[in-house]
Amino acid sequence: MNQLILTNDQSHSVLSERFQVTYHSVFGAIQESRHIFIHAALDEVLFDHDVIHVLEIGLGTGLNPLLTLLAADKAKRKVVYTAIEAYPLELELTKQLNYAELLDAPDDVLQKIHSCDWDTFHDLSENFSFRKIQTKLEDWTPDMMFDAIYFDAFSPDVQPELWTVEIFEKLFASLNPLGVLTTYSVKGVVKRALKTAGFLVEKLPGPPGKREMTRGKKEASVFGL
Repeated sequence: MNQLILTNDQSHSVLSERFQVTYHSVFGAIQESRHIFIHAALDEVLFDHDVIHVLEIGLGTGLNPLLTLLAADKAKRKVVYTAIEAYPLELELTKQLNYAELLDAPDDVLQKIHSCDWDTFHDLSENFSFRKIQTKLEDWTPDMMFDAIYFDAFSPDVQPELWTVEIFEKLFASLNPLGVLTTYSVKGVVKRALKTAGFLVEKLPGPPGKREMTRGKKEASVFGL
């Protein structure tokens, strides 16, 4: 069964029974998610539109939507959030996660993320609307455009089918002009696939325990802006 673990910043992660890898960096789950997805992605687009649309690939423990909700509420900006998850965690395990305590967040928000109905939007705060879709990324067809994509799938070594040119082309097509995609992976195969799909790819400093991370942007020149 999936196993709860404690990372170096005292926040929880999960060791996946199916894939035999952890959902977050053992150097710190919260600090990794903040660095890669909040600071490098959300903060880049948060004030670009009246409503910001975020797509997450891999809901996992629910840490990324929780951090995004807190950021949206702090900035008083409206975020509409969609998460794709093929293998949801069991509720008995998610109830043990310590994120709400460490982030001084309402405990019921994280539980709503995991227990709410699939395929429909739920207003989890005044500024945050959340939807989760249980499907494989390969089988999913985007039904809206996004401003930021959190690509938080398991690594290319574990799930190579999710890191292909075809997948990134689908995500590129669903990204608004000047939108961003961020991921922890800096593998050459990932950067090449992103570039082939149309992204402007840049390496950024990584979170503690990881030297670099990757961000892809949809250039304005694609639209003649």
